[in-house]
Amino acid sequence: MFVSVRKAIILSFILVIGSMLPAAAQNRTVDGTPVQRLEIMRSKLEAMRQSLKNAMASLKEDNKDDKNKKDDKEKLDTPLGRLKALDKEVASVQSDVNSLRGKVDRAEKYEMSDIDQAEARVSELQIGVERALQETASNRANPKSTVGDKRDIKKKKKFLGIFGGGGNDEYDELLGSVVPGRDRELFVAATREVRKNNFEVGRLLFQTIITTYPESPYLPMAKLAVADSFYLEGGTSSLIQAAAGYQEWLTFFPTHPLADRVLLKIAESEMRRIGLPDREIANARRAEQKLKAFIQNYPNSPLRPLVDLRLKEVQDNLGLHNLYIGNYYYTLSVEQKKGGLKGAQSRYREILDKYPNFSFMDEALYKLAVTYLLEEETDQAARYFQKIVSDYPNSEYVEKSKEQLQIIGAKVPEPNKDRNNVLSPEKASFISNFRNQLFGIYPLTIDKDGVLMTRDFDKCKFELIDKVIENLGDVAASEIPKTLTAVVVPCEQAKKTDDAKPQTTPQK
Repeated sequence: MFVSVRKAIILSFILVIGSMLPAAAQNRTVDGTPVQRLEIMRSKLEAMRQSLKNAMASLKEDNKDDKNKKDDKEKLDTPLGRLKALDKEVASVQSDVNSLRGKVDRAEKYEMSDIDQAEARVSELQIGVERALQETASNRANPKSTVGDKRDIKKKKKFLGIFGGGGNDEYDELLGSVVPGRDRELFVAATREVRKNNFEVGRLLFQTIITTYPESPYLPMAKLAVADSFYLEGGTSSLIQAAAGYQEWLTFFPTHPLADRVLLKIAESEMRRIGLPDREIANARRAEQKLKAFIQNYPNSPLRPLVDLRLKEVQDNLGLHNLYIGNYYYTLSVEQKKGGLKGAQSRYREILDKYPNFSFMDEALYKLAVTYLLEEETDQAARYFQKIVSDYPNSEYVEKSKEQLQIIGAKVPEPNKDRNNVLSPEKASFISNFRNQLFGIYPLTIDKDGVLMTRDFDKCKFELIDKVIENLGDVAASEIPKTLTAVVVPCEQAKKTDDAKPQTTPQK
């Protein structure tokens, strides 16, 4: 009795939080171009229609021999009628989204508010569809478990209706009727599809667990696996949805042993979309915020050294953005004798204040000192020249700084011995720099595997998602690797274990 009440409370909490997400989405900063936002909406609407289609097919199968139910199936107060009404509403919104996409593609006039309103409608509709699928699950239930029984697979024209031509309906029964124990079967099938890079099919199967089996022990990991599938798929639209999926999971399960890894994946979802420093930096700012949140929330995490490295790289990108703008004003004011001195100073000072480990700090310090020399503020200038000489002894600006200090009659400090190993960043090769400029790539340390699954699946690996299946729905803190990997047992270790097993000689 207590367990049932506890599960009901958890489910109610998820529904309440889920109903708050559309409002939160309206208040957040819009992420992605119009095309990317419309593509995300299209993907969500297609997934909703497919889930509704399979649920309705199951109810129609139950009602086909009942004449009374046949007469009532169009009524809105019946489970089938409710799902059909939702399907029509989804189709209507889908038509509006496709119309907007056409306008964008044809470069016709449209309002950004139309896209904002469409996003709000899709978010509200998604909550409604999930609630309806959960509440009609009992009407699709089959008390007799068929898990493990062999299913007849019929050929059909389209696989799952939306995923290309050919194929069969091997998952139609899994997606439609509700059977005890089927959540595990769905989880295993979904994992298999994602590993074969059939991401949309895998997501649909994972989503069925979430909407149809709200008391399933696999539900938390199914939600996480959906976010993983977007992250593994890659591409701008998928990474936007991966970050949103990881964030939603973290909202529902903030104390789970995997929470620190999920927060890091949110940051890495943003990092994978970071471009060159002379371009848009919104993704870099969001990644920095998430990495700082990691350090604050999980200071003793074994992943902390990796987070520190990623934070430095992201802040280098942000620092270079300011350096480039500061250098533009520096050229105007110092070399061309035009205005812009204050603009240069503000950018260089921002680097000093916000990014103390910036790789090109010596350049920012030297140029900031020169701007103060032009304003005849020699004390300020001397302070920055002295910092270069003492803290950056290997910098190309050391000799210039010493000359300026001698000219203004300031003390030339001794190099700080603890800073002798501080070297200037290595310059990229011509080919590497050309490629980065051509494709807009900024070099970063990023792990492209998910939390539960790896990008390149190998049968000899034993991953966290396999551990979830083995444990019937979850993973313990002691079973999570100490390093940033989804692999519990790598191929090399698995082979050694197999080799160590005693060989038995078959009897004649």
